[in-house]
Amino acid sequence: MNYCSWGDSVQRYHLKIEISLNPAQFFSLVDTMARLSLRAEARRFYFGYFWWVLEPLLYVAVFWLVFEKLLGTRTPDFLMFLAVGKLTFIWFSKTVNTAANSLVNNAGLIARMDLPKMIFPAVVVLECSYRQIAVFVLLAIFILVDGRQPTAHWFWLLPIAVVQILLIVACAFIAALLVCISRDFVPLISLGTIFLMFMSGVFWDLNTLADEHAAELLVVLNPLAYLLDAYRQALLWQQSPDITHLAAVGAILVAINLFLVKVMQRYSRHIARRVISQ
Repeated sequence: MNYCSWGDSVQRYHLKIEISLNPAQFFSLVDTMARLSLRAEARRFYFGYFWWVLEPLLYVAVFWLVFEKLLGTRTPDFLMFLAVGKLTFIWFSKTVNTAANSLVNNAGLIARMDLPKMIFPAVVVLECSYRQIAVFVLLAIFILVDGRQPTAHWFWLLPIAVVQILLIVACAFIAALLVCISRDFVPLISLGTIFLMFMSGVFWDLNTLADEHAAELLVVLNPLAYLLDAYRQALLWQQSPDITHLAAVGAILVAINLFLVKVMQRYSRHIARRVISQ
């Protein structure tokens, strides 16, 4: 059955199965859907789960070849510098780009079941976060092979990663809502993540900017730039990130996410109509 051909009649919602979930059931459902999606994806490829680390490795190799060998960057220990920046940025970019289509790709299920709409981008976030655990293990192996020893600063990885998850969730929800409005936002979101890649210090060090005011402004306006720098401080430079700034960014993101949850709950049926009509 083609759900998109139903029109916008209200009667179609009588065919829906209304599902009410408490928080524990919600997170259990998101976790189950994410794990099933990962298994299904692994079965589609010959290398299976190995793609979780192979794909990020290929990204790092390509950019290392371009910036180190062809352009001759003078950044000390550029390979490790690039690995930390790129492997943590991919978590953000891939999740947001995939979550952007999470609602429209599940139009058939949304037409049949009155599920909380935030489930679908949340599944993408959790699925990509499971992959990122393997990437973090790979990154730790890289650092150890490079001759660096674990220090107490590595414990900063947990709060930094938590704040990044909050940022990813906010951007994933916003991206999914924008694509509900119009699919024209899909290429714009993809272009936006590419723009952020160049504006977040993936290939260059924020601390080398000649204009200190510009560097401070960039960190304030682009929390991703701050987070990538914080990862490098903890893993490569044996430094502690600015805990005040990290806490402030985390608190703001919590407020934004709570607001987005309320929006998706309040306009759930409107979102369903927009998704089904596309």
